[in-house]
Amino acid sequence: MASVPEELAYSAEHEWVAGDPDAGAVVTVGITSHAAQALGDIVYVEAPSVGDTVTAGEVCGELESTKAVSELYSPVSGTVTAVNEGLTSSPETINSDAYGDGWIFKVELSETADDLLDAEAYVATLA
Repeated sequence: MASVPEELAYSAEHEWVAGDPDAGAVVTVGITSHAAQALGDIVYVEAPSVGDTVTAGEVCGELESTKAVSELYSPVSGTVTAVNEGLTSSPETINSDAYGDGWIFKVELSETADDLLDAEAYVATLA
């Protein structure tokens, strides 16, 4: 099984969140290495745009791989403050560094993200 960093929070839809989950904070969002491995080689990333409002549990983009197209769900609610522009030319970065340079977008939280899973609970969803 892929590694699951303890310091991150997770959604059941296989996204991770780094940062303070309180309203007003800015967090970083990406997909888990488990999701990246399941998708296969990612060839295109459609992320939300800076200024877009995203809602926890709702589709905010998509990931295209050599195997399939998968919807990208936002694990948090708020306003997008940054998008990883490097994924435009190198979407495969998600496969090689899902928890680092493969981050997808950043969000200023409009509400506290209190329904995220810790690493142990996320691993349990994979069993």
